[in-house]
Amino acid sequence: MNNKQHNLDLRYLRMARIWAENSYCQRRQVGALVVKDKMIISDGYNGTPSGFENVCEENGVTKPYVLHAEANAITKLARSHNNADGSTLYVTASPCIECAKLIIQSGIKRVVYGERYRLTDGIELLQRANIEVTYLNPDDNESK
Repeated sequence: MNNKQHNLDLRYLRMARIWAENSYCQRRQVGALVVKDKMIISDGYNGTPSGFENVCEENGVTKPYVLHAEANAITKLARSHNNADGSTLYVTASPCIECAKLIIQSGIKRVVYGERYRLTDGIELLQRANIEVTYLNPDDNESK
């Protein structure tokens, strides 16, 4: 990967981190951006569905209907006039297997994530689908 793309990836990942701050979730805040032709075409963060109270956990356990950041960004795209064909998803945490399925079906061709998760089945499924997956920790790469 060239240095220019690497620096762009770091910037978008940092932006996804900032976007994660919109989440009302206490246990973990996750942000996602879908970028196509150097334009952000969708964004998302983890949280409850539209119209629900902004409370993600109950007694320290995440409610089963909380949507992941990737799912929110992809479903937001479905409601727009845009599509994810050939785009890159920047997400602050590695995708779970359910989100990996959505990523594959949406036409996203590249995933850049900033935090590893103990379960790797989502990453493995993306790789099996020939989606380019890159782990990048913005804290390890101070670039301006």
